[in-house]
Amino acid sequence: MLTLDKIYHASYVLKDVIRPTNLVHAAGICDDCDVYLKPENLQITGSFKVRGSGYKISQLTDEEKQRGVIACSAGNHAQGVALAATKYGIKSLICLPDGAPISKVEATKNYGAEVCMVPGVYDDAYNEALRLRDEKNYTFIHPFDDENVIAGQGTIGIEIMNEMPDVDAVVCAIGGGGLISGVACAIKSLNPNIKVYGVQADGAPSMYESIKNDEPVRLDKVSTVADGIQVKEPGEHTFDYVKQYVDEIVTVSDDEISSAILKLIESQKMIAEGAGAAPLAAVMFNKLPVKGKKVVCVVSGGNIDVTILNRVIKRGLLMSGRQQTVCIELQDKPGQLLAISKIIADKGGNVISIHHERASEGSDVTGCYLRIVMETRNFDHVKEITNAIEEAGFKLV
Repeated sequence: MLTLDKIYHASYVLKDVIRPTNLVHAAGICDDCDVYLKPENLQITGSFKVRGSGYKISQLTDEEKQRGVIACSAGNHAQGVALAATKYGIKSLICLPDGAPISKVEATKNYGAEVCMVPGVYDDAYNEALRLRDEKNYTFIHPFDDENVIAGQGTIGIEIMNEMPDVDAVVCAIGGGGLISGVACAIKSLNPNIKVYGVQADGAPSMYESIKNDEPVRLDKVSTVADGIQVKEPGEHTFDYVKQYVDEIVTVSDDEISSAILKLIESQKMIAEGAGAAPLAAVMFNKLPVKGKKVVCVVSGGNIDVTILNRVIKRGLLMSGRQQTVCIELQDKPGQLLAISKIIADKGGNVISIHHERASEGSDVTGCYLRIVMETRNFDHVKEITNAIEEAGFKLV
């Protein structure tokens, strides 16, 4: 059974393995509550996962260590296992889904692991890891459904309580449920009055559906920008712990996650992956009852692929009204572009790009379309500019 004593033991064992990640006060993130961040994106390997895998591997018998370890992961657990195994001089093989970001694959290799790419998603990698475990007699390190792994993740809860005993609520992302199980067990054991909330992506709500149906649910498919929590089915242990300790689970969209990633970059100069930004998205978009409360969001990881980051920032700009595309129907005569540009400039907008095209069949033969991408402050600013364009007699399409 998972106990507070076991989590404290994990904290003692890991003190020479992990990096301290002190809470960061995130002023300006949300007007309604006082937000603090637990920046596990600054952890060794860029994620909290090194805690669970590090403690699990430290507790293996000599015979289990001798056989070598195998794991499956979307990326972060892989790096944690690779680092911990290399530290203890153990051979490691990691099965990764073939859609895992290249940066995570290369980082896993660099920490000393052998990598096996598996077609499909996390669950396919999991099944292949079990097959290889049986075939080669490896010791399997489960990414979340293991008491020692959960205890390792629970050390985050102890650290939060040591640093801020008067916290009102702690918010964690949920994939398989290992992180929130450990954190919730630690926090509720120390102070049952503190709320613990879970957050899942709209495209991968396995724990959300499981709790709603009062039994573990396996989803047919999952799809989200938060690849670290893209899990089809929660664990048996984690389902029980979440049911016992977690107060509420909510879901957030990819657009909301993108906005949270952008907010962290701009306001905190902090890079988070989708799973790491999900708790902040839930707070920013008022998904949780935390008004007036002191809230800690666990930023679980920062291993986002730079190619994805570029797309996510663009989505975040659109979602927050910071960038807008407008299409205007014009008469094809001199001075029209100048008039539109003047309106946007007078209202404080900044034009990024312009595309001008002659009208097609079905519209005025002397007409044309002007598509403008512009930088704006927020949705109110967008409305101010579009209203001014229409008041000047132009037609928005």
